[in-house]
Amino acid sequence: MYVLGSVSGAVRRTYVGWCLNIDARLAQHNAGRGARSTRGRAWVLLYAERYATRQQAMSREVSLKRDRRFRAALALLLPAPV
Repeated sequence: MYVLGSVSGAVRRTYVGWCLNIDARLAQHNAGRGARSTRGRAWVLLYAERYATRQQAMSREVSLKRDRRFRAALALLLPAPV
């Protein structure tokens, strides 16, 4: 399970997902082959957790997608917009 972050102008975005290989998945997102909402942006890994089963990872992904406060705190780790 992972959280990505991106800065575009004054807008900071986060994206939550799960995968088996975070490095490969991040490369897909940055190459424009990831989820539709991630295309056209440069993403960096902000946070990751490992789980023993796919079900556990997917459950945690859903809970983090709903946790706006946690994601907003992670977005503050991104560099300031220029």
